[in-house]
Amino acid sequence: MDSHEPQPASSLPEKKEKWTSGDAYEIWMARWSRLLAAEFLPWLGVHAGMRWLDVCCGTGVLTQAILDNCRSASVVGVDRSPPQIEYARQHRASPQAEYQVADATALPFAEEDFDACVCGLGLNFISDSGLALREMKRVTRSGGTVAAYVWEYSGQTRFLREFWDAAIAVDPEAAQFDQGRRFPICTPEGLRAAFDDAIPGDVEVRPLDITTRFANFDDYWQPFLLGQGSGPTYLAARNETTRSAIRERLRASLPQNADGSIVLAARALAVGATRL
Repeated sequence: MDSHEPQPASSLPEKKEKWTSGDAYEIWMARWSRLLAAEFLPWLGVHAGMRWLDVCCGTGVLTQAILDNCRSASVVGVDRSPPQIEYARQHRASPQAEYQVADATALPFAEEDFDACVCGLGLNFISDSGLALREMKRVTRSGGTVAAYVWEYSGQTRFLREFWDAAIAVDPEAAQFDQGRRFPICTPEGLRAAFDDAIPGDVEVRPLDITTRFANFDDYWQPFLLGQGSGPTYLAARNETTRSAIRERLRASLPQNADGSIVLAARALAVGATRL
């Protein structure tokens, strides 16, 4: 099959992303979430001694950052993926941390059980983000903080945007996986509207800008072969001809320094509100 011809729709997986490996997620996205957490948490300004809930905690990157930087009384991390929760339990255990398998749209906690409820790089992957936000509000005390951050997929997160632009040029069906097209919530307007609807009040949205650095092209490309997240899930369903065409298009288009390194800007959007 010519690499520029779309493959049959039946070859596309029903789910647009998989989250089945803690080890793979650490390589794919955790290193960037760690940098975002370092910008996100000081902005929230939550006082010491608070009880936190980390929704869609994955492998516990944001949970660990809360423990390390916020002098929290305790943190509970919840996620629907048992393998990621198991990874968090094994690698980010702490007397102040607890990890549970749970659905963000039906949190297993009492009303006003937490002082702060956050979600890092997960809100747009929840099937009903509005219901999840209402659940986050429910379990947060009056005067507490509800906040999240998501990638700004449509243009400012270049390590992902460059991939999707190349993939769509080779295989137009890649557009079905492109988060920039799939997730209108991942814009300043989308985030504000979602929070205004679920948690009306003093909603604030701001950018979180980081730099993603890759030692060479292989360092950039290999995480896309791990099967975790939208791009890797899409790529795993393509044949080798299509994968190779996308790889070589990226190799030619990505800006590389004299030493072969690749440095790309990335922007996430943070949103926060006080629970009235």
